[in-house]
Amino acid sequence: MANKKLKKLTPVQQEYQKAAKLREPKRPVFLNCVRAFVTGGLICVLGQAIQQLMIHWGGFDEKRAANPTVAILILISVLLTCFGVYDKIGQWAGAGSAVPVTGFANSMASAAIEHRSDGIVLGVGGNMFKLAGSVIVFGTVAAFVIAVIRLLVRGG
Repeated sequence: MANKKLKKLTPVQQEYQKAAKLREPKRPVFLNCVRAFVTGGLICVLGQAIQQLMIHWGGFDEKRAANPTVAILILISVLLTCFGVYDKIGQWAGAGSAVPVTGFANSMASAAIEHRSDGIVLGVGGNMFKLAGSVIVFGTVAAFVIAVIRLLVRGG
């Protein structure tokens, strides 16, 4: 707890905070990092495998296989979210399942599932972008800033 907050607490409360901190279980930070790395890596390997299948059997070239690959990963993520599997993966893997495009699809699908009883417009449509909306906005702003910087560096 921050020192400023400790100063506002009574001595008994401060003593309780110290005792609670001693009994608080330690977080396995290294293990969590390994889990996130492995899970994110496996999602990327799955994406690469799908892309190679699209190239080999789908007749796509490498550039054109990217979009259907992302769509398939999103579909897999949404299906796993619907069946409750992606949440279990997310609890085990942490950020490793949240960072790739599958995590973005999971956040949108879970919000839609959670608010479906409120109706399509006000429930699903109104709440689906609460978490994903900030990602879209800041992603768009970051892309714009990078494009302007690139334009300025290249000189037009």
